[in-house]
Amino acid sequence: MIGTPTYRPWLDPELAAQDRVAALLAEMTLAELVGQLHQSANVDPAVADDADLLAAGGIGSTLLASGALAGTERDDGVDRARVDALQRAAIGSSRLGLPLLIARDVIHGHRTIAPIPLGLAASMDEALVTDVARRAALEASADGITWTFAPMVDLVEDARWGRVAESFGESPLLTARLGTAAVRGFQESGRLAACAKHLVGYGLSRGGRDYAGVDVGEITLRNQHLRPFRAAVDAGVHTVMAAFSDVDGIPMHSHRRLLREVLKQEWGFGGVVVADWNGIGELVEHGVAADLREAARLAIEAGVDVDMVSGAYRAHLAELVESGEVARDLVVDAARRVLLLKVRLGLLDPGCPALPGGAPAVGSRALGVDGELAARAAAAALVVLEDDGVLPIAPPAAGTTLLLTGAFARETTGLLGTWVLDGDGAEVVPIGPALRSGLAALAGQEAAGRLVIDTGGFADVTLRHAREASTTIALVGEHPWRSGEDSAVSDVGLPPGQLEVLRALAAVAERLVVVVLTGRPLALGEVLVVADAVVLAFHPGTEGGAVIADVLLGRTRATGHLPMSLPRSAGHLPISHAERPSGRPLPASATGRGRYVDSPATPLLPFGAGSSGLAYGPLRLVDGSEVPVDGGTAHLALTVTNAGGTDVREPVLVMMRDEVAEVTRPMRELVDLAVVDVPAGTSREVTFALPAAAFGYHGRDLRHRVDPGRIVLTAGWGRPDASSVEIDLV
Repeated sequence: MIGTPTYRPWLDPELAAQDRVAALLAEMTLAELVGQLHQSANVDPAVADDADLLAAGGIGSTLLASGALAGTERDDGVDRARVDALQRAAIGSSRLGLPLLIARDVIHGHRTIAPIPLGLAASMDEALVTDVARRAALEASADGITWTFAPMVDLVEDARWGRVAESFGESPLLTARLGTAAVRGFQESGRLAACAKHLVGYGLSRGGRDYAGVDVGEITLRNQHLRPFRAAVDAGVHTVMAAFSDVDGIPMHSHRRLLREVLKQEWGFGGVVVADWNGIGELVEHGVAADLREAARLAIEAGVDVDMVSGAYRAHLAELVESGEVARDLVVDAARRVLLLKVRLGLLDPGCPALPGGAPAVGSRALGVDGELAARAAAAALVVLEDDGVLPIAPPAAGTTLLLTGAFARETTGLLGTWVLDGDGAEVVPIGPALRSGLAALAGQEAAGRLVIDTGGFADVTLRHAREASTTIALVGEHPWRSGEDSAVSDVGLPPGQLEVLRALAAVAERLVVVVLTGRPLALGEVLVVADAVVLAFHPGTEGGAVIADVLLGRTRATGHLPMSLPRSAGHLPISHAERPSGRPLPASATGRGRYVDSPATPLLPFGAGSSGLAYGPLRLVDGSEVPVDGGTAHLALTVTNAGGTDVREPVLVMMRDEVAEVTRPMRELVDLAVVDVPAGTSREVTFALPAAAFGYHGRDLRHRVDPGRIVLTAGWGRPDASSVEIDLV
């Protein structure tokens, strides 16, 4: 077929990807090059303007979203037939026959909804995160989706920010590992592109307010906030999204230093940099561009390849090239990246499953929901914050009652969390019915006492039920609409009225168990005082109701650990385990100089807190304390014991402290973790091999370095059985 008039080398899968793209670029007009850089929302070939753009090759990708705040809004879901019609129009009507990238926010599941990413981070389990992302990719690909804007790998220290729900927490190491695990899962099949977002510092938005400015230096960026992005790039992530915020006064959509020089040149990122929703257009509102034309110039020069919905590139980029204000090579390079992504996803191959006529094209509904995976993820996300010996709850004896109260008792969609566009609340079993079924299975329906479900709050009948019940279970927390994008709060306590209800229940209840559903860490100080047990469930997903019931009844063990410190109040924010020391350190519990006069400056509960019943033995050095700076490895071990009656899969964390360095280092920092399976009634030895490079940092010259000196390593930080060892880097 080579040499015939119909031969198009870019459609030949036998050729190397770079050669296919080069052949295509040689055929493209400037307008067609720019078209690959334009992303429209909800393109519809039945609309004349969209049809004309498709025919002209003026659209390279489309985002299936209801609007800029799709994560807090519901839409009608994805229709594979509609996606196929769109691709047919793009291929059939354009000169070069190029398909579109079909983008959608598949954040923590598509049809099968796992816990929110912050909940998944409580598992600290890379394999689980990969499994969740792999399933999401399978379902999304079945609907013709080829690009997801996940994972979010922003570090977060301020629970006021609504988008903490989408994060993996405050630790650079944990976020890097879970972020790369998600990238692997999303991209494993080769049919879906992942996106590491939002480069960079978005989680530091001033006051926790979405889109606000960020004040941070490059040393801190490199030692903390850039690390997860570098890990994602090294893992082969196909795309990176720029942040809405500015960094030290330079909006990220125009930040040449970080996007082009660091990401593309220093790190060698060969994928696509995509704008966030109207991020290029908002350069005008930032005050760095006079108009959309100037915004387009700033963004393409900074290294933004794809313009999401602003229309700046489509309207002005060709004109800027023709006038000599923008180098044509910048446009060609951006188009090359987009086209290479399409080749890598198989979109230019015959029989591609993402395209009409490809096989299989079943649609995600035909796949059903993976309930086993959703349940496994939910159990790993639940964190036991407090237990005064009341868990598991015993089934009520005949003639007695168990009370379930709170707004979430019969909730379905409220368990799914933010950024759920295609999950179905009808597939969620509410906590109340799940608890009833669990009690029946444990005690036998005839012998069991009565479960009362009452959402009356302060009502006299509710308090009477609590007074009569052997145990009262209160479900409190935030509905998903209070978290996610543009959902900042100034008060990180429970929503109004809920704490008052808990006080009233605690005054009359024999035992009070509180389950907190939330998209952010909440200030739960008084809750921990009035309750006999507190379980943090985040927003647990499709199987969340059933898993919460099973955990309360002891049929499943909650094994999560806090991925983000629990604050005492909003006044303590931002807060992190990785705080740097001051020149006037005081004991952690002290008040006064350098602290607060009215409160300890420590978290209410620290990063890593959570109880699943494992006991830790002492941390020990396996082969000596001296570790060569150049290529050495520290080998550590400890024994963990599960004296309970349920198998446990739990993360074991090792923290570090570098006592002397060129720049101020964190007082403690997660340096390694291992997820270990410990069957009931057994012990397991956990080993760690830490290369000397793991103790390094970026110094004053912004280069990575490993210094000779002492490192303190601690396992079980924050636990009563914590232990430490010291190594010397030589």
